[in-house]
Amino acid sequence: MKIAPSGEQFVIASGAHQATLVEVGGGIREYLHDGRHVLDGYRVDEMCSGGRGTPLIPWPNRLADGAYTFRGARYQLPLTEPDRHNAIHGLLRWTNWTRRAGDESHAVLGTVLHPQPGYPFPLDVAIEYAVADAGGPGQRPGLTVTTTATNLGEVACPFASGQHPYLAAAGQTVDEASVRLGARRWISTDERGLPVGSEPVEGSPLDFRTLRKIGETRIDHAFTELDRDADGLAWVELEDPDGRRTRLWADRNYTHIQLFTGDTLSPDRRRRGLAVEPMTSPANAFASGDALIVLEPGESLTTAWGIQPG
Repeated sequence: MKIAPSGEQFVIASGAHQATLVEVGGGIREYLHDGRHVLDGYRVDEMCSGGRGTPLIPWPNRLADGAYTFRGARYQLPLTEPDRHNAIHGLLRWTNWTRRAGDESHAVLGTVLHPQPGYPFPLDVAIEYAVADAGGPGQRPGLTVTTTATNLGEVACPFASGQHPYLAAAGQTVDEASVRLGARRWISTDERGLPVGSEPVEGSPLDFRTLRKIGETRIDHAFTELDRDADGLAWVELEDPDGRRTRLWADRNYTHIQLFTGDTLSPDRRRRGLAVEPMTSPANAFASGDALIVLEPGESLTTAWGIQPG
């Protein structure tokens, strides 16, 4: 029997919106609005590349040497970015997720992260994806992604999360697109992509507080001290070369947003979309403790982000 590399496909739709979610990794393979690709996703006959649309749990971004200490015990994770000697983007990218609930316009995908070497903490993770033409009570128009992680164990566990969508640039490169992100600081990194400090965006090539063209700027950095609206939401706006704007929002749990222009991807995908990654902590949080979340036994954390196509 022939199966898709990303496993079972779960399609949700409402009005002009249609999203395809996947069994492998529990992410978003495709999101269309009025037939236009909102995300730079991947085909049904392809493996997910570059983390496209994937949840990043129980940590986003990189962990130096895959090693960390938590409450006096030292842990070692597999090096999933061996060329840089890092562990990257958590443990659920290739896990099978199941559809736990849903209807035509929403689906809840879930999985259990069982204890394993380097992370001996059981977690239940459920992600609700919903699309809507107009927001209702507790819902915004467009795509809304709500993630709930619950500590199923008898001891506290370290936790962080994120997700890795790429906003599409109308079939062109991001060079001709413009971006706006209200953030006052960016995280500087070393050659391994690990944080070495933070810098003010003012006066730097990474000041996107007003909408401006990306051009040849290479971006693979997290931004923090995010501007927020009256509802506590941080916003990123991408205007494609055709003048259409896509807006991504993230709630207060997401203290950092990573932007990535895809310069290290394969030539056919390089700079074809802008990764906009809401994250509850920066890279290396398991080791540094920076914005690290601790879930006590039985405790849950629910976070939300979403996309509003223009």
